[in-house]
Amino acid sequence: MSFAVSCCGHGFVDRRGPGLLASAAAFFAGLASGRHGASAAVPAVDVSTAQKLLADNISVDVHTHGGATGVIAAGAPDGDLARGMQAGRVAIVCLADVPDLPLLGRDEQKVLRAVRQAAPGQLYQYHLDRLGWMDDLVARHGIRRALTVADLRAAHAAGQPAIIVDIEGLDFLEGKLERLEESYQRGVRTMQLVHYTPNEIGDFQTGAVVHNGLTPFGADVIRACNRLGVVVDVAHATEGTVRQAARVVTTPLLLSHTALRGSKAQGPTPLAERQISPDHARVIAETGGSIGIWHFFASPEGYVDGLREMVDVVGVDHVSIGSDHLGGVGVFKDGYDAFTQVVDAMLRGGFTPAETAKIVGGNYLRIFAASTREA
Repeated sequence: MSFAVSCCGHGFVDRRGPGLLASAAAFFAGLASGRHGASAAVPAVDVSTAQKLLADNISVDVHTHGGATGVIAAGAPDGDLARGMQAGRVAIVCLADVPDLPLLGRDEQKVLRAVRQAAPGQLYQYHLDRLGWMDDLVARHGIRRALTVADLRAAHAAGQPAIIVDIEGLDFLEGKLERLEESYQRGVRTMQLVHYTPNEIGDFQTGAVVHNGLTPFGADVIRACNRLGVVVDVAHATEGTVRQAARVVTTPLLLSHTALRGSKAQGPTPLAERQISPDHARVIAETGGSIGIWHFFASPEGYVDGLREMVDVVGVDHVSIGSDHLGGVGVFKDGYDAFTQVVDAMLRGGFTPAETAKIVGGNYLRIFAASTREA
């Protein structure tokens, strides 16, 4: 059995091995059987309406690990991601490497954190290995790599799934900005500043506050990201870090995966520390950015309620789908087949086609174009 830890603290068992993980999977199984996130029944929209919207508009999951056989799972890449995206009619996903994964585990209080010290160069080498994994995925398993807006449009027009290469936490830098340039040359186009491991960039939500926000090196990292032309992602960062990042960045910020603090749609959750307040959300919107809502809800209708909670705070131009899809829990626990169902639930739940198109992909495309300096 192969066990891994998701970026937001859930565990999962690689489906190529036997067994079940009781903790988070059981929690969400119980949640799904209850009333959290359940909307009143409304008439069904013909599913072809949702399919047509996805055919006419580029869809983007702004943060994913590609399911149970994805980039942070054990084993070589396979065709699961391409098949799942095609089944759910998802055009583009931001596929996230997690450089600090070798350090993560549960402490005595069962809280996910870095429980080991990295050897010099260890996380850098792990990051390079994961980029190699994505190279193999692109070369052999029906996935394109998108570097430009034109690439996104071409992939969508061809009906071929594509990835934007993403990094969740820049813990591999070790003070060396030139590693950002190398990552960019390897195809990375979204860079998240912090994760679960203390680094020299800034404070993160589930760790001790040691920097009082963004560090001078962190500001240099953001400037380098802007110079290179990549999306700056502030998921996992404290509100203080985000506020300071917003004063440095010259492009819209992305906060790729979270939910509104105290979300009634999500219900009781072990992820409360990773939810964000309305004021935190407004900082992102004020940069012109967007907030991705993760998929840890009981049903497509509940997920739509979670989207609406954030839209009510920051407006429809500043919300995206950022599933954090890994496998085992959440709306996409069985794969991206449910993506069309989510779009159908959005249309049934009161979002107009134009609003749905923004949330499903348009808002991220605007940020991507601004970050990469493309029309």
